[in-house]
Amino acid sequence: MSSQSFEIISTLRYDPSLPTVVRQRLGNTHTYPDPLLSPYYLLPYHQDRLRSAARYFNWDKASEFLEKDLTQFAQYLDTFIPQKEQCWRIRIVVDQNGSCKVETSPAAHIELENFLVPFIISPTSTPWRVFVDTAYTTPSGLTTHKTTAREGYASARARAGITTPQDTAEVLLVNPQGEIMEGSITTPYFQRRGPTKRDVPAWITPPLSSGGNAGTSRRYALNQGFCTEEVITTRDLVDGEVCLLSNGVRGFILGQIVLEQKE
Repeated sequence: MSSQSFEIISTLRYDPSLPTVVRQRLGNTHTYPDPLLSPYYLLPYHQDRLRSAARYFNWDKASEFLEKDLTQFAQYLDTFIPQKEQCWRIRIVVDQNGSCKVETSPAAHIELENFLVPFIISPTSTPWRVFVDTAYTTPSGLTTHKTTAREGYASARARAGITTPQDTAEVLLVNPQGEIMEGSITTPYFQRRGPTKRDVPAWITPPLSSGGNAGTSRRYALNQGFCTEEVITTRDLVDGEVCLLSNGVRGFILGQIVLEQKE
């Protein structure tokens, strides 16, 4: 694929309540990664993700644009927010020439306790249905880095019967070795015990070596010690098991593995 045929992207949530919730939940000694406490969820990680992609694809002009400091980057994004007292889904799109466009769309209200590690998810929450793709996806730079080349993800969602972005459903991409890579729009986490019955169940997420995306909420969960990386194959999944999903717009949400379609 030529560099002219795709752009690098990162998608995140703008929420004016985020700085207040961070202070209330995590206090002055918090380890939340944004020192500005901006309304942009995990902003430093999104900027780092774009920088990493620009370097990988050798887009020098894009790299130059993305070398703004965090304050400058936040101020640049501010110019695209239609109404600062509302919540927005922000999609940052950068091309190889360093041209950046920022797309905004209204975001539904979500409890921000679901966004901060340690997060709080209501046990009464209805879990998303999580399917496993029936075809393999070959890992590449276009799966490690988030780009507008989303055909493989769209095909996986179509095979799983996920027809709209509003569907509370996800599909897990699988590499040719049968390893779970990631979700089509989320990072998955699975709870597993150690080798003995006395081991406390721990959360794991697929390593980048399996071919999935270096997501921002994934990085946050790892840095906070919520989970570790471990290869997980399709054979390891159990029908009906509870998992977690996360992304930069919705935070952390419950999922449930569906291996057998019920008629």
